Amino acid sequence: MTNPAVSFAHYYFQYSSGRVPALKDICLDIVPGSFTVLLGPSGAGKTTLCKSMTGILPYYQGGSYAGDVRVLGESTKGRKVSDLAMRIGFMMEDYESQLVSLTAGEEVAFALVNHGFPPGETEDRVRRALAEVGLPGRENYQLDELSGGQRQRLALASLLAVRPEVIVLDEPVSAMDPDGAESLYKLIHEIHEEHGTTFVVVEHRVEFVLPYVTDLVAVKDGRIAVAGPCGDVVPALYADPALRPLLPDLWQIRCGLEARTGQSFRLWRSVAGAVDELRERGMGPLAVRKEGNP
Repeated sequence: MTNPAVSFAHYYFQYSSGRVPALKDICLDIVPGSFTVLLGPSGAGKTTLCKSMTGILPYYQGGSYAGDVRVLGESTKGRKVSDLAMRIGFMMEDYESQLVSLTAGEEVAFALVNHGFPPGETEDRVRRALAEVGLPGRENYQLDELSGGQRQRLALASLLAVRPEVIVLDEPVSAMDPDGAESLYKLIHEIHEEHGTTFVVVEHRVEFVLPYVTDLVAVKDGRIAVAGPCGDVVPALYADPALRPLLPDLWQIRCGLEARTGQSFRLWRSVAGAVDELRERGMGPLAVRKEGNP
């Protein structure tokens, strides 16, 4: 049986400055090769969950914990964050704080050099990683010569160069306009498809990941409210009035139509896909507008 990409077993975490645990009795398995999206209100514990996956908590920032976290079958207990980074990469929402070098090439090479990759392989990995994120030939660019979106892609390239099997992204498009967000997620999807990398993404604007997400995890008050494949989780979220707003409008409309008509609809990945299915059923897009605006 294949190990989960990431596994939590009755995991609790409390910050040193906190009065109550930020995470409570977390039992969760992330499926290898999945594109998993973490949902939840602000302060629910999503970022704490991500930092716990990557060993930043409790081994770097500190705090008290109980239970166990495993990455690809190995416990994170006592492991250095730098060692875990070879298997699980993490891009924080404040990605700028992770950029430590003067040029794009030095930034991508930083982790490779620290892990002892030979110069020739380091150079090759830097070149390929920059090309993968749409920054070919930018090795000698100063970071201040890159736009905000390009620096965000550079942070992703720094993870890709190491080739971790799991990549965790905390709101990677929070500062982007819709075009930039769609472009970055399309890139992430291409990497996911080409390399089979497991992606775990915290995202509030779920509409940007509709074409790609395979699994959903909803976090509420430091606990896992519901987790699993999208087809199982979406109806459960819709049935809970407190969690329903986490769903994008398109999936709320779909669930509402199912409740109203008694029919089952495909898990719509786009408005065009929704319109096509409604037309197939002789309903037309008017049904969506009426359901979305009663």
